[in-house]
Amino acid sequence: MNEQTIALEDGWKSALSAEFEQPYMQRLKSFLIERKQMGKRIFPRGSEYFRALDLTPLKDVKVVILGQDPYHGAGQAHGLCFSVPPGVRIPPSLVNIYKELQADLGITPARHGFLEHWARQGVLLLNSVLTVEEAQAASHQGKGWETFTDAVIRKVNDECDAVVFILWGAYAQRKAAFVDTSRHLVLKSPHPSPLSAHNGFFGCHHFSKANAFLEKHGRPPIDWQLPENPDDQ
Repeated sequence: MNEQTIALEDGWKSALSAEFEQPYMQRLKSFLIERKQMGKRIFPRGSEYFRALDLTPLKDVKVVILGQDPYHGAGQAHGLCFSVPPGVRIPPSLVNIYKELQADLGITPARHGFLEHWARQGVLLLNSVLTVEEAQAASHQGKGWETFTDAVIRKVNDECDAVVFILWGAYAQRKAAFVDTSRHLVLKSPHPSPLSAHNGFFGCHHFSKANAFLEKHGRPPIDWQLPENPDDQ
């Protein structure tokens, strides 16, 4: 995959330029082209593969929230983990995230699932795998994206100071196990999925803990209250 052909935020493009030259990225590019030629619908659209990086430059990262795969329903995925475009039904895990936000900070749940307001403040909403095929969950796992997003997390770990890593579920916790806890705050809990949220996600207070850590280190806290109108982001 040639990074020169990819519209990517300049700071990230510079930081990750070596990754785009690696054989695994060339294989990934070939795989994606092949699947499209076979008529497969791939989500999100190509211009949004790197949306999380475009909205949250490396120098501005304050919080990292790790997801696993994009949503595989039509119209859902747009490049940010847990987020959906305006007008799309709020997914169950995000409903639970909103419940915890309300319990933790008294924030009234938004009536939409569009999280760009967080991303623009420095919340890197990063999936481990950046593409998926329609109605085929986890269909692009093991094709190279995990190696790329490992490199993204390593750049944040190495080049940023006082970042909060919010790791919901065992998958995210394994992926970011190398994060330097002497420099960053790592918050862990079960996943907000309805299958596991009652096992310790509810009551984790990760949003208030993240802001307390940021303020302690002289960094502006995150305004977790989403605009009522998603177009205001």
